[in-house]
Amino acid sequence: MAGHGRVHRPVTRPLAPQAALRRFLHPASIAVVGASERKGAFGARVLENLAGYAGTVWPVNPRYPSLAGHACFPSLEALRGVPDCVAIATPREGAAAVLRQAAALGAGGAVVFAAGFAETGLPDRAAEQAALLEAAAAMPLLGPNCLGYTNFALRAGITFSAGPGALSPQGPGIGIVSQSGALGYALAQAVERGIAVSHVLTAGNAAGLDAADLTAFLAEEPGCATIVCVVEGLAEPRRLIRAAEMAARAGKPLLLHKMAAGAQGAAAALSHTGAVAGGHAVWQAALREAGAILVEDFAALMETAAFFAKAPPVPRAAGVAVVSTSGGAGILAADAAERHGISLPQPGEAAAEVLAARIPEYGAAGNPCDLTAQVLNDAEALVACTGALAADPAFGALLYPNTHAYAFSAERIPVMARIAAEHGGFLCVPWLAEWRENEVARRVHPVPGAALFSSMDRCFAALAAWRERADRAARPPDPPVLLDAAARARIGALLDAAPGPVLTESRAKALLSAVGVPVVPERLVQDREAALLAAEAMGYPVVLKAESQDLPHKTEAGAVRLDLRDAGALAAACDRMLAQLARRDPPPRLDGLLVQPMLPRGVEIIIGGQRDPLFGPTVAVGLGGVMVEVLGDMAVAPAPIGPAAALRMLQGLRGFPLLAGFRRGPAVDLQALADIVCRVAALMDAEPRIRELDINPLICGAEGIVAVDGLITAAMDRTEAKD
Repeated sequence: MAGHGRVHRPVTRPLAPQAALRRFLHPASIAVVGASERKGAFGARVLENLAGYAGTVWPVNPRYPSLAGHACFPSLEALRGVPDCVAIATPREGAAAVLRQAAALGAGGAVVFAAGFAETGLPDRAAEQAALLEAAAAMPLLGPNCLGYTNFALRAGITFSAGPGALSPQGPGIGIVSQSGALGYALAQAVERGIAVSHVLTAGNAAGLDAADLTAFLAEEPGCATIVCVVEGLAEPRRLIRAAEMAARAGKPLLLHKMAAGAQGAAAALSHTGAVAGGHAVWQAALREAGAILVEDFAALMETAAFFAKAPPVPRAAGVAVVSTSGGAGILAADAAERHGISLPQPGEAAAEVLAARIPEYGAAGNPCDLTAQVLNDAEALVACTGALAADPAFGALLYPNTHAYAFSAERIPVMARIAAEHGGFLCVPWLAEWRENEVARRVHPVPGAALFSSMDRCFAALAAWRERADRAARPPDPPVLLDAAARARIGALLDAAPGPVLTESRAKALLSAVGVPVVPERLVQDREAALLAAEAMGYPVVLKAESQDLPHKTEAGAVRLDLRDAGALAAACDRMLAQLARRDPPPRLDGLLVQPMLPRGVEIIIGGQRDPLFGPTVAVGLGGVMVEVLGDMAVAPAPIGPAAALRMLQGLRGFPLLAGFRRGPAVDLQALADIVCRVAALMDAEPRIRELDINPLICGAEGIVAVDGLITAAMDRTEAKD
């Protein structure tokens, strides 16, 4: 074994450089091909969305001498210059010809709005889409079947969407990337609530630029402070991982919502872990490791992004102080804090003295702090208490649950935000009033140093993500564990010797042992008499199993007998098992019988690996029994991984208390268990012939950790084995 730097798997197509896209996405001139005055036409809508744009607009349509106050041209070749952006609002059939003209002129890039290409599922339409990319040559291409983009700094809407106002509110801008144009522009309507948006970039069918390219662009775009990305799926998701890493290096929060959460290929998985740890789980693990902030609730994306756009990169402290004029609101905050693992420590001595002096005896001079309705008669009490808590080093954020959507709330929040900022803190405002869409709320969103949330849970979820992001950034590098040349040679030889794609248990455990995974001792025998001799040598009680590549799940086939305590029990078990297997249709091919010592009880762990169709080798770990089968309590990561990452996987399991010594039970050696997870990940990374791997169970007891069963499926031809 050896530890090395982070392994980056090859990406077929590099990300588009920011310099190659800036002319297109920050254009000084825009040509609209198919421009029109017909109400509702795509070309007419694009011109409407360019009404506030200060750059050059060239409508292109031979039917009109002028449109929307601009001279109109019969073709791209007739323009007075070379456009930075070409918006193609023609029918599907003419899009490729326009692209060829734009590319020949040297245009900065093009948007194709037309639909009816590969999304139809028709082979000839997919070929038409491929022809678009060929026609564009090296020119950046957005679409087809997309809603285009909006650059709010330029007041340029290169889109036919009915969008929000052309001028974004002031403040750190949120850049939106979405495969779905409708969802991207749905999010952009947050500007109507006072949230600042810098860009909306939609990819549609992504024949050229995809969500990864657009995210990478925003990672280096000065006008964008925070990125929101909504994706369904990508043919090369590793490109999005690279874009997420770019955003992390630039210090820009990337909030990502992944749709289509179904597990890819799970129905075909032979292993237990393969059935519950594929698809969406791999996406989440890979993106989180790359630095993305995963937001499961689509409706929470923009307010969470607005928080990250304005909050300091790192909380001053882990604690949160709740300042409220309602005892009930304080209770709501305490409940939500517990759900999300956020600490609400009590104030220190200096702050406590101020609270005690300013809060009535029927209030609460602690955390949560209830100033009561008396604050209406003593406005200075709110300022004093806010200042005392903001100065307390235990608190990195203040939380003010707002219960009234009236003018006095809008007056309080900027004052409290300014006080929090003076001490390096930040103000969070859960808006509890049911009157939400009003001018008061709109005035709060742009307040520097404050973020407005539509619920208490969304607020604390954002605070938890803030802390997690800071913790991730502070972690030292965790080099993955890799196999050395000798170990690679051993596992290669064992796979070469396998007679078929499903390795029997003894062969699977021999391979695991070759990479340092501890396995139970065993004897492979051919008959009852040999089984009795083996059991006598190792001592009772024993376990009896059938060894057959036709029985990947032996328990379900009745090919396992546990806790055989003497020779009579073993002999009877041999006879019954062989007779039962002989009645199967067809009878399984038997390599013999396995005799193993019956190990003491312990915490049962499942460790598995599979080759994800998009991400390549992965490793998964979970608690055995119903925890994985029913609850799906698994942690998954792309392989290989390092010891610290493996330990975090274990700590993230819902069943982790069982590993830590639940109810005075023995604690599992977590470092040893994390090492085994790393070794399995290294095996998956080193040998592309392994398709699936399952250790079920790995028994963690007082005497150590031992794998008692294993399943491996492999490609027999080395040419078939690809990541």
